[in-house]
Amino acid sequence: MVDDQLSEVFDHIEIQGLMTSGFAARESWVARGALSHPLKFIAVARGRARLTTDSTESPLALVPGDVAILNNRAWLELRGGTGDGPPRDIDVTTASYTSIREDDADHDGADVILGGHIALNSVGRTLLLQALPPVGHVRASPAAIHLRDRLDALLDELTGDRVGSAFAIRQHGQLFLLDMLRAYIDQAELPPGWLRALTDDRLHPALSLMHAEPAKPWRLETLASASAMSRTSFATHFRAVAGMPPLTYLNRWRMLLAQRALRDGDDPVESLAATLGYASVSAFSTAFKREVGESPLRYRHRVRRAKLAHADS
Repeated sequence: MVDDQLSEVFDHIEIQGLMTSGFAARESWVARGALSHPLKFIAVARGRARLTTDSTESPLALVPGDVAILNNRAWLELRGGTGDGPPRDIDVTTASYTSIREDDADHDGADVILGGHIALNSVGRTLLLQALPPVGHVRASPAAIHLRDRLDALLDELTGDRVGSAFAIRQHGQLFLLDMLRAYIDQAELPPGWLRALTDDRLHPALSLMHAEPAKPWRLETLASASAMSRTSFATHFRAVAGMPPLTYLNRWRMLLAQRALRDGDDPVESLAATLGYASVSAFSTAFKREVGESPLRYRHRVRRAKLAHADS
């Protein structure tokens, strides 16, 4: 298997795709509601829909296989169907996907909408919110065939009412998230940031070195040589793609590793500082506080208290 920095980062930010809502509707309908999660996605499994949020100037037309990714939006409105009568009113905050089973299995002539959200830890929320636009439109296309297949598999599981379906839906939701992000990366012009950097072929050799040996005192010349570029060209390209200089990226990668180790491990701060290439605990603590906003020990205690509180709730 080739080096896969994107999967590595996904593991560190604990990303999950959770299917939470859905409905099937015929004739004229409107679905609206407030959004409680910062990263929401809406997929059209059958039929069509028009989406409006607090950042769209005009409705976004969605066709079968399309997905909309909503980044830090306050509300959404979906409209679909035909007919002259008043539209059926649907509350998207209470429209459970289990209701789709109550409709006929093939949903002939219906608009079928599935919804969910992307769950991440606090580090992941910061990274992904910065990497995505307010509304991302993933379009159905031949190149996105895996996404459409995953959507069909989800709908089949939702309507099949088979034993183990809840488990299967969770697994499909995770793979749907991956296919959705892959399709979006292929289709969109990503803004400068970590997501664009991790999918840039020219930077892949240098990123592989930094990810494999984060403690090593990497020099710009070495990283540029690995990517077959001059020092100046490498530095310019890296900043244009990642939105930061190479050694700033290296420091932020170290801090991501540090945060996971502090959350999940019991290594003393002294050992962690040495593992990540810092000459002293003081240097590590200063770098950590500058990046995260609090000392390593304070961060460890806070996130562990929060994890225990969440487990008890």
